[in-house]
Formats: sequence, structure tokens, C-alpha cells
Amino acid sequence: MKKMLKLALVAAAAAAAALGAHAQDYPAKDKVVTLVVPFTAGGPTDRVARDLAEALRKPLGANVVVDNTAGAGSTIGAARVARATPDGYTLLLNHIGMSTMPALYRKLPFSVPNDFEYLGLVNDVPMTLIARPNIPANNMKELMGWITQNKGKINLGNAGLGAASHLCGLLFQNAVKVEMTTVPYKGTAPAITDLIGGQIDLLCDQTTNTTSQIEAKKVKAFAVTTSKRLTTPALKDLPTLAESGLKNFEVTIWHGLYAPKGTPAAVVTKINDALKVALKDPDFIKKQEGLGAVVVTDKRIEPAEHKKFVQAEIDKWGAIIKAAGTYAD
Repeated sequence: MKKMLKLALVAAAAAAAALGAHAQDYPAKDKVVTLVVPFTAGGPTDRVARDLAEALRKPLGANVVVDNTAGAGSTIGAARVARATPDGYTLLLNHIGMSTMPALYRKLPFSVPNDFEYLGLVNDVPMTLIARPNIPANNMKELMGWITQNKGKINLGNAGLGAASHLCGLLFQNAVKVEMTTVPYKGTAPAITDLIGGQIDLLCDQTTNTTSQIEAKKVKAFAVTTSKRLTTPALKDLPTLAESGLKNFEVTIWHGLYAPKGTPAAVVTKINDALKVALKDPDFIKKQEGLGAVVVTDKRIEPAEHKKFVQAEIDKWGAIIKAAGTYAD
């Protein structure tokens, strides 16, 4: 038994030494960094990931490719990264779902607080309340009146359990004190398609999804979920929900970067340094602004502050989800 324990300790030490040696040469010239997106291609997180991958290549000194591993509210992709070799070559870009998984799913194959290295937040994405184009309301006051008159008849779409639109929908129903028929879709695209076609009435989703539809006047936009009005040209005239009478209604969807737990500190530092450079890239900033997103410039770019922020979000959303009684197996 002692001999086996000794051999195990020697093997562990050798593995740690190997990772340490690799950290000194990270990233190797012949290796690709895979950025896992736990959602389908073409969605908002995928768009952010592809912009970030491009901005990271030069400061990181490696080719960064996006790999979509979708399903189960982002848990499949997150599990893939949690199980990956902790060498800095498999990273995860995920949104607010990192903070809602612990409450939404009774059994997770990983621990959000304990099975990842936190590399820094990327952006904050406001949300917009939009409706089918033929809804008989043209401002928030009229919309609130319509909601009151149509209790029990309203269809509220979302992109699936745990999606940003699902979370915003929970908050909105709670704020207006009206229970609506929730219609989940397999992604944002089909939800917006049905909203445009009039099959559902309302949707609360990220500006990364809705801005182009609002600009094209394919949907009616009523408000934003931020504490202040946005400066994006297509959205600057929209009031906040707080202005419209829904006090303390504020929600933004953020994106963060993660690595498997045990990734060497030197590698974490190199990735974080590259991320800081990428977030100052004028082209990246311009692309994010075009989507209505705000690139992070505060202390949440630091790994420790990123982790602290996510834990606070876990506590916040856990209470909301528990109160709503929404769970997945």
C-alpha cells in the first residue's frame, strides 16, 4: 500500500512538473487554442466568441478557434471544458448561465465555483423588451394596459431553459404581477422568427439578438433593462423599464472566460494579460458596440474579481429561480 501511494505521489508530481514546464512555453507555436461555446453557431454568445477569438490571436500568440458544443442550457459545453486537460488549450466562453446552472439543474457533472479557473469578464449585454409587430400598443404605458386586459392570454417566448430570455421573462412576469404562458424554443432564432410571425406576443432578449430586428422594424421595441438609456443609435430612444414604472428592474447578460481547474497560474496570467489587450482592441470594441454590448473595463477583468462577481450572481439568481419553482433534471 505504501509503495502504491509513493508511486501515485511520484506520478502526480511528474504531471505537475510537466504542466509547469508547458506553462513556460505556453502557447506552443504548433498548438491551437479551442474556445468552446456552449451554444449553437449564429447565436449571441457565438458572435461574441468569434469576435473575441479574433481579438485574442495576436496578444496570445496563438490561433484561437471557436468550437460549438451546444445543449442542456450550456451545461454540455461547460462540462467538456471542466473535464479538459488543464493546459490552457481548451477554454470556455459562457454567459450568465454560469450563475444560474447551480439552481436550475439538480445534478450537474461539475461545480461552477470549484471546477474552473476564472479568467475575466468580457462584456455586459443589455436586454430589450420586444413584441410582435402587430401588437396593439406603441409605448410602455399602452403595453402595460394591454397586458392587464389580456391576463391569461399572453404568450411569452424564450430561447430555452436557463437562456437569458428565460431569466428576463421570469423577472418581467414577477414585476408586472401577471403570469404568462411561457413558450420555450430551441434557441433564439426560432423564437424571434415566431415573434415576427405573430405566433408569440412578447420576448425579452439580448441586444445582440434584437438590435438588427429593431432597426429593420420587424418587431416593436418597448424598453431596455438597464438602469440608464443606451447610446446605441437604434436603441437610444427606448426608455428603461424603471422609467416605465417597473422599479428596480435591471438585468444585463454578461460573458466570461474560463479554463479547467488546475490550469497553471502562469498560463492563467498569460491568458488574462491577452484578454486585457483584446478588450482594448478598437475593432473588438466597435463590433461589441454595434451589438449593443459594453466591453468590461472595471475590476471584474481580474480573475479573483470575476470569481467573486459570479458567486454573487449565483446567490442572486438562485433565490429568483427557487421562488419561481423552475428546475431541470
